[in-house]
Formats: sequence, C-alpha cells, structure tokens
Amino acid sequence: MTRVASSPPHADRYDVALIGSGLAGGILGTVLARNGVRVLLLDATTHPRFAVGESTIPYTSAMAEVIAERYGVPEVGALASFAGVRSRISPMCGQKRNFGFVHHEVGRAPRHDRVNQEVIPEYQGTETHLFRQDVDAYFFHLAVRCGAEPRLNTRITGIETDADRGVVCRSDRGEEFRAAYVVDSSGFRSPVAQAFGLRDEPTRARAHSRSLFTHMIGVEPFDDMAAARACDPLVPWHQGTLHHVFDGGWLWVIPFDNYKGAPNPLCSVGLTLDERVFPPGTLSGQQEFDAFLRRFPRIAEQFRTAKAVRPWVSTGRLQYSAHQTVGDRYCLTAHAAGFIDALYSRGMTNTLEVVNSLAWRLIRAVEEDDWSTERFAYVDRLQQGLFDVHDDLVYSSFVGFRDYALWNAVTRVWKATSILTTMTAQKALRDFRRDRDEGALLALESDHHPGLPGPFGADVSRLLVFTRELCAAVEAGALPAQEAAATLFTHLRNAEFLPPPLELGVPEHRMSEATADVVARITEWGRTRAPEQVRALFV
Repeated sequence: MTRVASSPPHADRYDVALIGSGLAGGILGTVLARNGVRVLLLDATTHPRFAVGESTIPYTSAMAEVIAERYGVPEVGALASFAGVRSRISPMCGQKRNFGFVHHEVGRAPRHDRVNQEVIPEYQGTETHLFRQDVDAYFFHLAVRCGAEPRLNTRITGIETDADRGVVCRSDRGEEFRAAYVVDSSGFRSPVAQAFGLRDEPTRARAHSRSLFTHMIGVEPFDDMAAARACDPLVPWHQGTLHHVFDGGWLWVIPFDNYKGAPNPLCSVGLTLDERVFPPGTLSGQQEFDAFLRRFPRIAEQFRTAKAVRPWVSTGRLQYSAHQTVGDRYCLTAHAAGFIDALYSRGMTNTLEVVNSLAWRLIRAVEEDDWSTERFAYVDRLQQGLFDVHDDLVYSSFVGFRDYALWNAVTRVWKATSILTTMTAQKALRDFRRDRDEGALLALESDHHPGLPGPFGADVSRLLVFTRELCAAVEAGALPAQEAAATLFTHLRNAEFLPPPLELGVPEHRMSEATADVVARITEWGRTRAPEQVRALFV
C-alpha cells in the first residue's frame, strides 16, 4: 500500500476520527497512521482494561498476515502465531492447538463417541488465547507511536455529519473534534448508531443467547478429570479452546497458563445460554454459575478449586444488529456494527476482514479528497454478510445442541465455512507476495457473497441456508433431530465442492487434523478432480 500525504494539518481537523481504542480501533489506527493518515483516537476509558473475545482461529491469522503485508505493518503479523504473540506482544497469552467440543446431557457422564476436536497443525502456526487487556493496550500504544493522536477518558455524546464538510464529534465535557470521516468501533452503545438510529428494532438475528463471564484462577485441565479419561483426544483439551455444549447453551474454557513456563495463571470462563430457555433472574453471576455446575457435576469437577478474580459480567440478549453500517462520512465497525455470540471465535476475524477492506478506502479517500458514501458501500455489504454467516452458524448450533447427532453434523458445516474461507485468504496472500499485485487481495471482496470470499462462496452460502432451514424445522417440531442429522450428512457427502479428504460427511470422523498427508490429498483433488470454479484455488 502506497503511503499518502495527509490533509493539511489544521489544529482542529483530522482525516479520520476513530471512536473506540480496543482491538479494532488500535489496529485500524495503526494501519492508517503508518500510511500517512491523520488519525484521532477517542475512547471513553483507558488501558489496560478487561475484554473478552480471546481466541484466534486460522482465518484470523490469515487476515492478520494480509493486513501486515498489504499496509506495511509487520506488527499486526505477529497475531498470526502463538510464537509471534508471545515474543512480540505479550507473554501473558495462551496457546491454542485445538478446538474442543464435549457434548453433555444432564445427569450423565460425557460419552467418548460424543466429543469432537479439530487440531491445528503446528506446522501451520499454533493459534492463540489472547489476554486482551495486554493485546488491546499494545495496539493502542502502537497506533500512538505511529502518529495517531490519543484522547482517552473522552466520552463522545454527540455526532454531526455533513456530506460535504465532514464530521463534528462532541464529548460530554463540551469539547469538539472535527474530522473528514468518523469510524465507530466502540460497541453496542455506539454514539454513531445512536445519533442516526441505525439499530434494528428488533434485531434480525435468529440466534438467541445471553452470557455471564469472568477470569478465574484454579481451573483444572479437563484432561485430568475422570469424565475425560474415555474421550481420547488427539491433543490435550487444555492446549486449546474447550467448549462444553449442552441443550440450551455452551460453556467456554480458555486457559492462558497452558504451556510450560506460562506466567499468567488466569483462565477465561464464560457460560452462554439461550435466554428464552434460561431467562435471567435475580441470582448473581457466581450464584447462577454454581447452579449450572450442580446440574452438570462432570463439568463441575474442572472447577473444584476455581475462584473468580474479578466480578462476573452478566448480559441480556447478546444479539444486536444495524440496518446500515455506512453513511455520509461515517462507518460502524466491529461490535458497533453488530454482534451474534462468541461461539466459533469469529469476532476478531470479522474485525480484521473489515479493517482490511475499510483501510485502503480511507487511505484513498484522503489521497483523492473523495469521501463519497458509495466509496465505502462495500464495507456495509461485507459487514451485513459476516453478520448473517455467523448468525446462521450459531442459530443452527444451538438447535443442534439438543441432540448430539445433529450437533455432530452442524460442526461439519462450521468446519466447511472456516476451512474454505481460510484457504481462499491464504491463496490470495501467496499471490500477493509473489507479484505484489493488489488485485489478488481485492479479489477477496466478493460482491456476490460478502463474508464468503472466493470460489466456494456460493456453495457455502447455499450450505448455510440448507442447514439453517433444516434446524428451523427441528426447532418447530416438524422434523426429528436425528432425521435432520442424517439428511445433513447425506448433503455433505454429496457436495462436490467439499474436498473428500476432509471427510466432513462421515459422522464417525469426529477428531481431525490437517496433516501434511491430508493437505497433499486435498491439493491433488483440487488440481485434478475439483469442480472447475474451485480449481483456481489450487493453481
């Protein structure tokens, strides 16, 4: 990305005002400031601060590398591996060698044939459990070092935009900040969303969940519990993100102390429930968590010595959306644009996808002094697409939690969505590194299926809709869960666009790892037998 000259330095005017200095604001601020954009970084609080959304996935890492290469910010590339995060950002983070799922029924021990694990091969670069207070602070300070102007403890309470003249942001202390454009990544109470009435009422999300979460010490590895002895994972559960799933919700366990010499004894713990089945009551977060453990004593074993080190956070319904995320001189990103659920750890990935597509448009807007809304219209389509993809996955998963056979099938749809989009981003990055042709990265911006780039986009989109409609029939009582599971597995086996070596249509293939042999067989299939539209990915 070519650096641009910033707008003439006026004392009261910036090119871009960023509201929110969390991960999204810090990374976008770093990218823009490094490329010559005059950035104002506003936040209502300070750093360090507690935040959840701690687990990366391979697609997160692929997008981090894309941003690092495209915009000349190698510091962002450190997010692409546990080794990079540990050595360059914070040693307080944990490793993630697997996604682990253990299905539970009330009053029963988990069965060895009702567990799923997706191993992340170490040769691909182990993923990370991010200790967000350190990571967010790192990128905030990096943005400032790159030239962004920080204004912390500054709560924005008023926004005015003019398509021809720019933006005025007003603080609760009466200060005014002027910029050509404003990007809001602050969260649900987004000043921009409130100023322009952008929230869907009610949200269009199909998923329904609420959450309570904290950080704990003394959480024991599930591998050491009696309930885990028959599960036989490919790698220890404790070396990855563990999901305990059950009818009506799921529990995350994200340790930061899961490698030799780890200095951080904490573990992120969160309980997410369908709020229609488990409505919030008068119990405190700790009381509700204890009541949950009494219903699932095999999970409770893991928490025999655990203590919360900070107050529990309890939410209402998590899902919210915006019918519009881009308008005259403004853009909502990250959690200001919308939220579904922490399931599948897609939050940071979605954030980096939006940063990648928004940053070059902002840089060009400064260069050309063209802030037309149409320039940013794709970013809205992208965010709406990402929201819908995650909503379909989470909605289908919560329906699947009620019956292991269906849940087992739905996990394969998640894997298809995750693996194929990751392959697409990795291919684009290889092409860009080879030719330095930005067209390879622009190809990730799919107008046909925003949020699902590449040759798989249409096929994965249809698979998501097929899965969602099956699960809706189950939820309505019109279709037995096990019949829906059998139908979905048949559909997966017959899907020509899915690489056969992944064995996504095989119910018994519950533990998987993309070994070098599996990758070689996928590549051979892609070059010789894959559908024509898919073969370009393997050239």
